[in-house]
Formats: sequence, C-alpha cells, structure tokens
Amino acid sequence: MPQMTKGGKYIFGWSKIGENGELTFPTMAVKEYNLQEETYIYIISGSKQTGGFCVMTEPLLSHSKLKNILEENPSLADRSLREGVLISYKGRKYGWLALKDNSIYLSTTLMKDLEIKVGDRLLSIRSSDITFTMGARGSLIDKANKYKGKIEMY
Repeated sequence: MPQMTKGGKYIFGWSKIGENGELTFPTMAVKEYNLQEETYIYIISGSKQTGGFCVMTEPLLSHSKLKNILEENPSLADRSLREGVLISYKGRKYGWLALKDNSIYLSTTLMKDLEIKVGDRLLSIRSSDITFTMGARGSLIDKANKYKGKIEMY
C-alpha cells in the first residue's frame, strides 16, 4: 500500500467509474474495512478539498463516536431512504448503497450530487479506523498521478 508522502495517508488503489456506474473497491480496502461481510455500505459526501465520498459499514459506524448519524436519521439507519438518495445532516450528505462483489453502482443523479462522473478515477485513501475515502481531487490525487511506483486500478 503506497504512502504518497512521509507520514502521510496510505492509499489502496484507483477505482474507475464504469459506463454503467459500477465502481469496484480495491481489495486491500475491502479486507481492512471488512466489506466482504456486508451487503450494503453507508456513504458520506467527501470534503471540499478531496471531493468524492467516504465509505463506512454499519458495524463500524454504529459502534463509533459518529453513531449519532444513524440515531438522528432513522430513514438512513433502517435504509427506508431510497438507495442512492442523499440526505443532508450537519453540513454533509449521507446515503446508502447495495454492495455486491466488492462493487457498488452509482446512479447518474448520485454522481451529479457527488460531483463525479462516468470515467472518473477515484483514489481510495485510508481516512480513519471507520472510513476510507474515494477521493476525486486535491493534492493527494495530484501526488498519486505523479507517483512513479505502481498503484493498482480496480
């Protein structure tokens, strides 16, 4: 797993959004965050700097200091909110997506809401012990684009 700068964040690899909106997560991220055990994920809109979105599982989210996100948004917690629809909460947008074979499908509307599009390469970045980011822009993405070593593409 490359580290773009000394003491900086680790990255898992690139994922390219396919023509049908399919996005496959890097194997190392799947293993580290136990995605293989899940049938859905929660997503959070990315930061202003990095864009894209963050990925969390229900077990990691519900046992973290961020559990209030689920407690205060019951339609998100029980997934009665339609898949791929984002709700606003404390300055960020939250939703959920089905996960199958380490992949998700992003609708055109969801991609527009997240300011990403078919063909974009998103960089999978270790963010914390409960989430990883699928970043679309910013200094870390610029460094990854210039990186001389190998970064896997998924």
